[in-house]
Amino acid sequence: MFSVAFRRQSPPYLRRILCFELFSTATSIGPSDKSDPIRPDPPPIRISQTSSAGRGVFATRPITAGETIHSAKPLVTHPSLSRLYEVCYYCLRRKEGKHDVVPGLYYFCSDSCREKSMAFHEVERRGDWSMFNEHCRNRGLKYPLMVKRLACMVMCGAVSSDGLDILQPALLHREMLPEMEEEFKLLKNAFKKINIADEVMTFLSKEWYINVLARIRINAFRIELPCGSYEDLLASAVALVSDDAAVGNAVYIVPSFYNHDCDPNTHIVWVDSSDVKIKALRDIEEGEELRICYIDASMNIEARQKILSEGFGFHCNCPRCLSGE
Repeated sequence: MFSVAFRRQSPPYLRRILCFELFSTATSIGPSDKSDPIRPDPPPIRISQTSSAGRGVFATRPITAGETIHSAKPLVTHPSLSRLYEVCYYCLRRKEGKHDVVPGLYYFCSDSCREKSMAFHEVERRGDWSMFNEHCRNRGLKYPLMVKRLACMVMCGAVSSDGLDILQPALLHREMLPEMEEEFKLLKNAFKKINIADEVMTFLSKEWYINVLARIRINAFRIELPCGSYEDLLASAVALVSDDAAVGNAVYIVPSFYNHDCDPNTHIVWVDSSDVKIKALRDIEEGEELRICYIDASMNIEARQKILSEGFGFHCNCPRCLSGE
């Protein structure tokens, strides 16, 4: 079964997110419920405190290698600026086959994605984001774009302004703040030009912006999707050379609770969109913590520790690192 155990009760809004994220794309795993053959069984996980790494995800029954443990939908996504008109503006699915890129014309892979995008696009399409986007492009920034989209979602009433408060924030250095303040000013000015009512923008303070950005920085997943055609493969190869192979980034709630291990027992899989599946890499015992690898596990220990320390703010003490491998 799926259960959540926190030190303090999470708000009803966040409990709804957890249920939506896990069950909206759930597949039947484990023994089926004969009394309700349509409804899938809950994922075999629980979220509770670990002894040393905050919250973690644990197996509630034995899980076999290769098994899909659960699926999840993102709370917020955003395409990479270099792919802005090449992937679905909502789910990040690649365009199929040859396609002409029309600047300013966002692509939606389905009517469903177009409809769901109204959760943010109703506000976003009214604004001029050229200065904000250019600022992010010139500095190689991606997370401020996700904050912008989340702000639009709040203004549309799709999510609560404290929707990410349940996630762990990144440690911010003092030298980061001036750039964040500059980003915030650009964002706030763009919203003001849309003539959004003051009461709708009450939440949009510098403190809110920095708080959300700190959580997105450490919890966002970089999404790279398989290439569908030879042309896409060539384009992806070019992007890899320029270090921009990702179609975008996404923040999930439950996958963000998975702790790191340089020799993980689970991994995250994207097939053709930002919807994600968590799969077991080996047999897992009941009560065992489920862990993913945040970085490229093929790197040596010095490189892994440097990236984890500078990018995620912790020193890894997993068995692989302790062995010096």
